[in-house]
Amino acid sequence: METLITILVGILVTVAVYLLLSRSLIRIIVGSAVLSHAVHLLLMVMGGLKKGSAPLLDENATSYTDPLPQALILTAIVISFAVTAFLLVLGYRTYKETGLDDSKELRGFTDE
Repeated sequence: METLITILVGILVTVAVYLLLSRSLIRIIVGSAVLSHAVHLLLMVMGGLKKGSAPLLDENATSYTDPLPQALILTAIVISFAVTAFLLVLGYRTYKETGLDDSKELRGFTDE
């Protein structure tokens, strides 16, 4: 299962890099969101997909799950949501002010 999720992380990173290297602002924003989801999955795989009881002080449980990866993923989800919301507002305001969505035109390049 961990190998399958690791391959999925690789595919998501590939798609995210492709979107981040495009010229459209909305594709760049979607690429950053996909990359953040890939990081969430990577954190989950690095923590290990173990089955066990909650990490409470109980003498009957034989194995415990580590709560640290869950806390890291929750923090990363909140941060990526805030960054994506900020980038969406920034992209919207840029489009409203300039009427452009192309990143090369926003930089002032007219011919290539």
